[in-house]
Amino acid sequence: MQLFALNYAVPVEEFEVSAPYTYDSALQLNLLANGRIAAHDAALMRELGATTSTAGSKTHFDD
Repeated sequence: MQLFALNYAVPVEEFEVSAPYTYDSALQLNLLANGRIAAHDAALMRELGATTSTAGSKTHFDD
């Protein structure tokens, strides 16, 4: 038996995305190339809406 939803599922196009920040596991923050905290960059926040990382999933089991 095949699930109903699988009849209509369409593969998602994968896009190559590069974020202008990297995750620092010691600080548990996303940092820009110049060392500033990514969340403090208002222009970046307007453009991307948010910064995301895996910090929550590494530190909290209920995420």
